[in-house]
Amino acid sequence: MIKKRAGLAALAVLGATAIALAGCSSNGSSSGKDSSSGSTNASGIVTTNGSEPQNPLIPSNTTETGGGKIINSIFEGLRSYDAKGKPVNEVAKSITTDDSKVFDITLNSGWTFTNGEKITAESFTKAWNWAAQKSNAQGASYYFANIEGYDADKDSELTGLKVKSDTEFTVTLKAAQSDFPLSLGYSAFVPLPSSFYDDPKAFGEDPIGNGPYKLASKDAWTHNTDIKLVTNKDYEGKRKPKNGGLTITFYTSQDTAYSDAQGGNLDILDAVPDSAFANYKSDFPDSNVNQPAAIFQGIYLPYYLDHWKGEEGKLRREAVSMSINRKQITSKIFDGTRTPASDFTSPVIDGWSKDLKGSDVLDYNKSEAKKLWAEADKISPYNDTLTISYNADGGHEAWVTAVSNSISNTLGIKAEGKAYPTFQEALDVQTSDKLTGGSRTGWQADYPSLYNFLGPTMGEGSSNNYSRYDSTEYNDLLKQGQSADSVEAGNKYFDQAQELLLKDLPEIPLWYSNVTGVWSADNVSNVKFGWDSVPLYYDVEVKK
Repeated sequence: MIKKRAGLAALAVLGATAIALAGCSSNGSSSGKDSSSGSTNASGIVTTNGSEPQNPLIPSNTTETGGGKIINSIFEGLRSYDAKGKPVNEVAKSITTDDSKVFDITLNSGWTFTNGEKITAESFTKAWNWAAQKSNAQGASYYFANIEGYDADKDSELTGLKVKSDTEFTVTLKAAQSDFPLSLGYSAFVPLPSSFYDDPKAFGEDPIGNGPYKLASKDAWTHNTDIKLVTNKDYEGKRKPKNGGLTITFYTSQDTAYSDAQGGNLDILDAVPDSAFANYKSDFPDSNVNQPAAIFQGIYLPYYLDHWKGEEGKLRREAVSMSINRKQITSKIFDGTRTPASDFTSPVIDGWSKDLKGSDVLDYNKSEAKKLWAEADKISPYNDTLTISYNADGGHEAWVTAVSNSISNTLGIKAEGKAYPTFQEALDVQTSDKLTGGSRTGWQADYPSLYNFLGPTMGEGSSNNYSRYDSTEYNDLLKQGQSADSVEAGNKYFDQAQELLLKDLPEIPLWYSNVTGVWSADNVSNVKFGWDSVPLYYDVEVKK
């Protein structure tokens, strides 16, 4: 719900566990050389899996992993992130500040969009200002909320953006934000060419970027089928491709994708289906990975539904949380590729803590769960079937069934999964507040920060706050954390915010996920996966 990008948001396809697990399995060959010919094909196309983007490919309105994988391939911002999540300057030459409130940003010269247009300071400031306007209804508009001039209730110029020259601009924030430079690798902050403003809708179908890849042709995106990208020969950033392009196929079944990988028809799969957890390492002995990633997964019950608001809703959320046997499910369903969650973020993020007050609400406790549910029934009897919606194309059926059974067996009610064929359909129901029960949720970090898990998913003004959680205390703690004079100081407020979440449970944490992937050793080499679970496609070398 991941990319996810940050990304969604919400994750279309999730990998598997957390830092507490053992490290990676074999990463396969890192030499990038074919064992028989000793050579690679620099013009070869890498094939991989993905999902149909929810929206046209406009960076500031792409907040889910299907579109995020594409946006991050065809655009480059001020910064990117290396494999471990460390920010690296790209279009930015320098980002400086004395007070974490006013930032001076200097650009490297020579960057252009793929149509030849020069990238200037205005390429950024105009794009950010457009994305922030209420009338443009961009899903990631809240990323600009701390810039002076932003108004969530009406169109208003971002007065905090000042162009000083073609290669320099300043950003003045409403309040100090210690992790602002860290966030600038997220796709909402990329530049846009002048042609975008002529027809944003048309641009979204055939975007012009400045990243390592570009669309292969005007009709390169075949909806619900695939998208074809080729190398941007003029790209001079840190992510210079070692291959000729990337074809992303939109699978509706992870099992089908896995079969294609086994048959050599898919080069890289970044989400092994649960049906293959027991044998993917033997199927791909020298080309598999199981490593921690910045991915959180849970479920939620929206506040707009009867029985899930007020004191009754609070009791029921606690009861549902304590009725889920996370340890058993992660062991039997996921075969060691996930670990039970103790918070709302990820162990791979600096500042993560496993000792938050109130985290015992995430422990399986059958007697307490039944007691709390009975207390809620005294307020208003629950005679409904508790459903958990999910996208059938994301490999979620087995665990949703297991969670539903755990709830049913503990609370003595009827609970079951409710499948939607595609991620896009499932997400549309959530964004339009049309759920009739609960839903799965997931988050793949957009940038490596505790705040990025908390603000975009449950904070004020977030388009991804599908539970419709509204807490002044929570939002105040987020603001205090953002305004702290260091990331470390801010994390203390974020811990307090999470302790409040453990009381309110607008989302019910389930587990952390690893990226569990495989690739065809006959077709590609030098395959690596990043901190956010996405393969480093630009580094892949093709043998075919």
